[in-house]
Amino acid sequence: MDERRVDFERELEDLRETFNSGETRSRKWRKTQLKGILMLVKENEKEIFDALYQDLGKHQAEAFRDEVGILLKSTNYALAHLKKWMTPKKIQLPYVAFPTTAEMVSEPLGVVLIFSSWNFPIGLCLEPMIGAIASGNTLVLKTSELAPASSSLLANLIPMYLDNKAIKVIEGGVSIAEQLLEKKWDKIFFTGSPRVGRLVMAAAAKHLTPVILELGGKCPAVVDSLETAMDRKIAVKRILGGKFGCCCGQACIGIDYILVEKKFAPILVDCLKARIKKMFGENPRETNSIARIINKQHFLRLKSLLNEDEVKASIVYGGSIDEDNR
Repeated sequence: MDERRVDFERELEDLRETFNSGETRSRKWRKTQLKGILMLVKENEKEIFDALYQDLGKHQAEAFRDEVGILLKSTNYALAHLKKWMTPKKIQLPYVAFPTTAEMVSEPLGVVLIFSSWNFPIGLCLEPMIGAIASGNTLVLKTSELAPASSSLLANLIPMYLDNKAIKVIEGGVSIAEQLLEKKWDKIFFTGSPRVGRLVMAAAAKHLTPVILELGGKCPAVVDSLETAMDRKIAVKRILGGKFGCCCGQACIGIDYILVEKKFAPILVDCLKARIKKMFGENPRETNSIARIINKQHFLRLKSLLNEDEVKASIVYGGSIDEDNR
């Protein structure tokens, strides 16, 4: 991707003009765009699956559960509730204001910037767009350069299904993101790490731009009892599903560590070993039911952690490394 200095002024002027025209405020426009997202997802399901497999090795079942299926549900929900969201709501005032009446009217903010993340490169692009469009905003979507197949697919499809005067897609890396943050926006939606989130918030503060930061964090599993066979079965299935079932653990909801009573720890380890073998076989690298690490850089970072002496000594199962099939 070309990281040269890019002039976005013309695109931003177009978006501002479209918003100021009042076109995006109408329920008809919002419904049309939401239906466009619905058609985009439904008519290109195979292409979406292929892109997610190229970028992350996601199985179709995982891709539908975590991205496609959620998008269909969210879009239909927005369509079903759009009229209610747009209807002014009467507000009760204190008696001192009698006979004044008041109502609360939801107003679109203007031109919105959305930064997507690489771990759900379709869902975390279109999901925030659903909210922005349902609110009557124009927007710029900055896709993730770390998921090039998904980024390219959306850059090609979105202009075909949605209003190009109101919705723009921009591809690129860090330089492009930094240039976008120099501009004045009416709201910024960012999904990613706390480190980058701080940079986004600092840039937004220069223009007093409101932000939504959906940041990664820690996600422990707390196991309070393994007394019965049913306890063990349920706990182990949920732990492994939460760890490996969602983008190979590359998600903020992926389990990072387990808190369990010391007396249950050996039982839990044995149960996890048996279940992993049952889920992924004797050679997990051959399975197609688990996603892959996003790129070589991330793989090498994980590899360096595993190669630390203290970590090596604590591994009780697995630990093999396959750089060619990461």
